[in-house]
Amino acid sequence: MQIRSLRAPLFAAVLFATVGVHAAETKAPLTIDEALKASAEQHRPVLIDFQAVWCYSCYYMASHVLTGPEWNAVERKAIVVEADADSPDGQTWMKKLNASFLPSYVVLDEHGNELGRIAAEQPREKFYPKINAILATGNTLDSLKQKAAKGSSDDIANVLEAYQARSEADDGLGWFASLPANQQQAARKNNRAAVALDQLALIKSVAARDNTAIITSAQKVLAQDIGCQRPYVLDNLLEASTKLPPAERKTLLAAQRTPLDHYVSTQVLVAKPACADQRSAVLASADLDDALGDAQAAKAILDRAITQTQQRLGGKLTSDRNLADNLRIYLQRAGRTAELDDYQRKLIAAYPEDYVYAYRYGRSLVETGKPADALPYLATAADKAYGANRLTVALWRVRALKALHRDDDAKKLAGDVLETNGPWFPKQADALKAELKA
Repeated sequence: MQIRSLRAPLFAAVLFATVGVHAAETKAPLTIDEALKASAEQHRPVLIDFQAVWCYSCYYMASHVLTGPEWNAVERKAIVVEADADSPDGQTWMKKLNASFLPSYVVLDEHGNELGRIAAEQPREKFYPKINAILATGNTLDSLKQKAAKGSSDDIANVLEAYQARSEADDGLGWFASLPANQQQAARKNNRAAVALDQLALIKSVAARDNTAIITSAQKVLAQDIGCQRPYVLDNLLEASTKLPPAERKTLLAAQRTPLDHYVSTQVLVAKPACADQRSAVLASADLDDALGDAQAAKAILDRAITQTQQRLGGKLTSDRNLADNLRIYLQRAGRTAELDDYQRKLIAAYPEDYVYAYRYGRSLVETGKPADALPYLATAADKAYGANRLTVALWRVRALKALHRDDDAKKLAGDVLETNGPWFPKQADALKAELKA
């Protein structure tokens, strides 16, 4: 789940979105706006699949969930748009819909009104009941509120969870505060509602960058059965507690060791994981060990994850891209540099059409002081990258060229990319310009 908010950058590239439609359609809309026009004509909702070419959670969904007859049925019910999160169209709509996670699945009616959403990756048994319920009933926030007005604690929980999925903490907490006191009291006894309230309080604290409040809220959430959300909440606690006195921080974090170990051993590193995002659990576990000063335990969890992932892949990197990319991260986090270098070259060979692995390997070579070796890989990545990614790849090519004292080449390369892509992506363009001046 790219909620891990994100150990990798949230946005990556495509200049336009593609779309899956009913087999009877002859022309697929290329943008969300075009899909909405088609929605008005066909009287079908639009399902936006916000994704990115490097997004490991998106790999999981593509390989394990968005497949088979269940997915075919969804495509018959809705106009499915695969929107790249770093394309101009994707970025505009993610901001408009306040979609902060990758992948995110947002269902709109023909007027662009939201009918419901699913944030981040889900196993099949959770995804399809949720998406089918949205497509069947159009659970808009307003309709959920109307149901909740009748006083059902489960209906109140549905509203709070919808606000949580949208990361709209102030609105969600404000709506709950507006309920009659007796409904609030009853809802607090409902486990789903109680967890959602605590999650909204945590979201609010994170947005405010209030570390004291984050620590308090995260502890409350972690004390409950939150399933696959545990690594992400623990990340909040780890980050918010970094400035505490070391002894105080260790005492605070030590309480999370046993529940996290149980979570990893029963739901993650098992033959049939209950949670889709294994990577975040492994990294959170290693981070917790490091924070507690237990380097041996951190090494052990990473080695365990590496061994299990290698066994599951069986050397076939294209069999499960999510697992293949997880292995790359585990090797990197474990500092197994020689293995990682060899493995990254294998990933480039396994996925030759993507810019991402050539870019990552080239970048790693620049970072380890091998700019001449990096340039061919970065050039390969540049040929395949587009959108914001062209600027990101260019930045690392500029760094490599400058390290080789080829400043004129660096200026020309940056100038060409800024001219063609800079106007669309000002943040990345500014970073490239700053690199030229550095």
